[in-house]
Amino acid sequence: MAGMRAYLDYNASAPLLAAAREAMVAALDVAANPSSVHTEGRAARRLIETARRDVAALVNAKAEHVVFTSGATEAASTLLTSDWQMGRGSVRMSRLYVSEADHPCLLNGGRFPAAQVTRIGVDADGIADLDALAAALARHDKAEGLPLVAIHAANNETGVIQPIDRIAPVVKAAGGVLVVDAVQAAGRVSIDLSSGYADYLILSSHKIGGPKGVGAIVAASDLMMPKPLINGGGQEKGHRGGTENLAAIAGFGAAARKALEGLRSMDTVRQRRDEIEAIVKMLVPDAEIFGTGAPRLANATFFAIAGIKAETAQIAFDLAGVALSAGSACSSGKVGPSHVLKAMGYGDCLGALRVSIGASTGAEDIELFRTALAAIAARRASRERAA
Repeated sequence: MAGMRAYLDYNASAPLLAAAREAMVAALDVAANPSSVHTEGRAARRLIETARRDVAALVNAKAEHVVFTSGATEAASTLLTSDWQMGRGSVRMSRLYVSEADHPCLLNGGRFPAAQVTRIGVDADGIADLDALAAALARHDKAEGLPLVAIHAANNETGVIQPIDRIAPVVKAAGGVLVVDAVQAAGRVSIDLSSGYADYLILSSHKIGGPKGVGAIVAASDLMMPKPLINGGGQEKGHRGGTENLAAIAGFGAAARKALEGLRSMDTVRQRRDEIEAIVKMLVPDAEIFGTGAPRLANATFFAIAGIKAETAQIAFDLAGVALSAGSACSSGKVGPSHVLKAMGYGDCLGALRVSIGASTGAEDIELFRTALAAIAARRASRERAA
């Protein structure tokens, strides 16, 4: 296996799919502006509208309710605002409610001032405290504006899946608006926006094997939308100005088609994830795997090895040919404390490693992981004996 490498960092960015690459290359040959009305412009527009339908199909939404952005962070910044519009009128969101374990693009509040952001705690597995959310929403003064709730569908570190089917009714009963960050969940669990799952979704192309630099807002309805973050020439029905990134959007659409098909392979992905966790438990019996008491994505595991800094272990894995992510270690200047683990009650100084895989992860990748972890465990045991 000399010279081989295993890429086990899909939650950071999935490898570009061949179908996405092909769609992008084909789109690069379409030189026209999608807003032009001539034949070439209409050809470019058709590529965008095809991608829009494919992205909508991934979450069972209407194509006309998909707004392309430069990525999930821009989508979040667009949605997390107090200024909304309904027809020709304005609607105000007076407070934002987020979970302590959310991705920073939600946790930082978007366009809301910090004083107008309420953070809801989570339990030891990272599940949002629904009683605390309901109580906070009950105290909300709707005379000042509506409550806006934003939460991730699945955590990017632990893979823990939030009970959106229970959160949505709580938000609805309070007269609130629900934004769900589905970046990690899309293509890994089935999402049906038409069923009342959420009011708005945030999606990212490169998490599902599409190109970087493109994402989307998907709305359950176009009755109400946030005032644009980027104003321009009226593209995306006025919701996001700027000439569309044709090649990236085409790649996003192709990746969305493959992601919808790939939902059928999640049982196989889960088996491989379970095999990785069995290796961790065998080689490092005192390792702690986080979030196991809650439903998790099939592709991710997040674990800590006592006595080893996360970034130190990450470097060791990398040198052994394994690419994965490090969580927190309080003594490192490069890897910050995991706010997710802190929210779950584990404190600031616990280092953790994230392994995240995909349908193309094979036995060779898992064997490279096993070999690398065995060497790390052996070095730890040697140090303990010498101490």
